[in-house]
Amino acid sequence: MAGPLDDLIVVDLSRAVAGPHAAMMLGDLGARVIKVEAPGSGDDTRAWGPPFVGAPESRESTYFLSANRNKQSIQLDLKDPADLQTLRAMLRRADVLIENFRPGVLDRLGFDAATLEALNPRLVVLSISGFGHDGPEGGRAGYDQIAQGEAGLMSLTGSGPDDRQRVGVPIADLLAGMNGAFGVLAALRQRDHTGRGQVVRTSLLAALVGAHSFEGTRYTVAGEVGSARGNHHPSLAPYGLFPTADGVVQVAVGNDALWRSFCTVVDLDPDTAEFATNAARVANRDALIGVIESAFATRTSADLLIALDHAGVPAGTVRSIDEVYEWAQTRSQGLVVEVEHDTLGVIEIPGPPLRFFGFDGDEQTRSIHTAPPTLGQHGDVVRQWLDEPNRPADD
Repeated sequence: MAGPLDDLIVVDLSRAVAGPHAAMMLGDLGARVIKVEAPGSGDDTRAWGPPFVGAPESRESTYFLSANRNKQSIQLDLKDPADLQTLRAMLRRADVLIENFRPGVLDRLGFDAATLEALNPRLVVLSISGFGHDGPEGGRAGYDQIAQGEAGLMSLTGSGPDDRQRVGVPIADLLAGMNGAFGVLAALRQRDHTGRGQVVRTSLLAALVGAHSFEGTRYTVAGEVGSARGNHHPSLAPYGLFPTADGVVQVAVGNDALWRSFCTVVDLDPDTAEFATNAARVANRDALIGVIESAFATRTSADLLIALDHAGVPAGTVRSIDEVYEWAQTRSQGLVVEVEHDTLGVIEIPGPPLRFFGFDGDEQTRSIHTAPPTLGQHGDVVRQWLDEPNRPADD
């Protein structure tokens, strides 16, 4: 299956992570994504490493490989009049344009909103910025870790209030890309009714504030300022990571019924007054953690996971990255795909997170994916497509 978006053309002017991730999500769904890169250097992430793989003269950054599957690549110098004309021709045929320049840069390149509308009134434009396109700090450049700090996420992450930590992946970029792809699909749906495109804007700041979840309403409604609490939930108990005789086990007791089941595993009285309700357990969290750690200390992780599973209590361990990618469950979900790279040959890369099924149970998920492109790999193909407007932009 080619995917539900296989009739769409996406021009990807973005670089680094947020914009490329949004474009990759659309490519995963079948859209033909044409990635426009600066001649010679390409996307910023082509230089992000180590690790690099491949021969020295054609080395590839594994960082770049993470955000650019299912795309074509063409090199265009956006200061060159001829290349700008090529870009204009692409935009006339495109359904979506994705960019994450600093606010104002696209206008200075000659592609302000009015010009884009004149070129292609059906075009949907996704613009991703660091802190928003307007407001008192709308012009700030945005990088993931800066956004994690400025948007409060680092104050909620770490072993405690004095140990502020970044999330281990570029979560602001990834969420901004996801939000952006979601916004593009909504704008395309509206285009079905109106026949006209529009500009969709989001930012790293918006992505993280939008992900504050209960910590947001904890402040806006209750007036409480959350802080890092390590591996234990601020509003549920027991809900966190506990050491065992040979490792760790994570437990998620989300209600009082699960608490009673959990107590059968660790031989606790569920009606003990200081632990009988979730509110009581949260209030007496430190004492509860001590009781559970004592109960877990003499038991292996495997033994506890079996017992918790039999009791119906959600639990798990902490896998390393290599263990995740070798895990049969990961592979059963299509989360590792095999692709043939132009210089690296056959490689495995992380796969798309969505699957599609008919009501009869037959899977309709896209089955063939293309490797992240080498720099300018599809330049001739794209230019040939532009010369033959009735021909699709085949790989």
